[in-house]
Amino acid sequence: MPEFTIIMPCFNAAKTLNESIGSLLSQSIRDWELICIDDGSTDETPKLLKGWEAADKRIKMLRNQGKGPSAARNMGAHYATGNILCFCDADDLWVPKKLEFLHREFKAERVDGLFGRVAFFRKRGKADTHSRMPSAPLSVPLLMGENPVCTTSNISIRRKTFLLSGGFDVNLVHNEDLEWLIRLVGGGATIKGLDELHVWYRTSPQGLSSDLTAMSQSRQKVLATARGFGFQPDRHAEAIYMRYLARRALRLGHYGSSAIYLTFSGLRQSPRAFLFPLRSGLPTAVGAICAPLLPKSLRRSLFSR
Repeated sequence: MPEFTIIMPCFNAAKTLNESIGSLLSQSIRDWELICIDDGSTDETPKLLKGWEAADKRIKMLRNQGKGPSAARNMGAHYATGNILCFCDADDLWVPKKLEFLHREFKAERVDGLFGRVAFFRKRGKADTHSRMPSAPLSVPLLMGENPVCTTSNISIRRKTFLLSGGFDVNLVHNEDLEWLIRLVGGGATIKGLDELHVWYRTSPQGLSSDLTAMSQSRQKVLATARGFGFQPDRHAEAIYMRYLARRALRLGHYGSSAIYLTFSGLRQSPRAFLFPLRSGLPTAVGAICAPLLPKSLRRSLFSR
């Protein structure tokens, strides 16, 4: 039985799949299995997965036939044999020591889950921005503001904890990871951040997470879950969430109306909450208004923290 099970949902990922799996094969720890779930791809993804399955006995391919990423991840967890579940999307990359970092901390700490820092990139090896790391474990208020996990590719969880949580909500396509994290943390799970780079997250205006309008709409389901654990949304929390979406828009290169709309929405909710700490709020506000006029190098600097 391996220490880690890596779960990778795949849908029309032929352009990036080999690179993503390659980053897993480069891990310094080799005690893992990879379960790839094809979600009804119509490109070369199934063919590539069959090739990987034949080449490495640690890699398994399952089919999910268009049921969505949440159902695919749940399916992978059902068939997992590792004690620790890790998730990696088919267009993201892991740093070579990610599993080594996780192995060290899961052995030393009484935690249910771990995550690290994320580098956002368009060209491999060149980070446009990085995520920030909170000083405390995840909490519902922290998740409802700026979710520091950023992507499902950045979370690892004990298998027994995942199964007790009930898995991802298959009816959600956006914010499904956030809703699940809130159920975990609200139910008493301890999820700690490590101030080390774990994931390279490929930013793409065509990706699910770049559909900012749908992300905002799915927040209503997330709010309902959070309220079940006593969280009461206020203007302060909504302003921080608008800042999170505005920064995401800027990271994805949406320098026009999307970033401006989200910024002014946040400022209307609470100017202080949106702008402070200044290292986050001020660059976001300035960037949303002035980004189209700024050099690329300055834009990267403004949005990197």
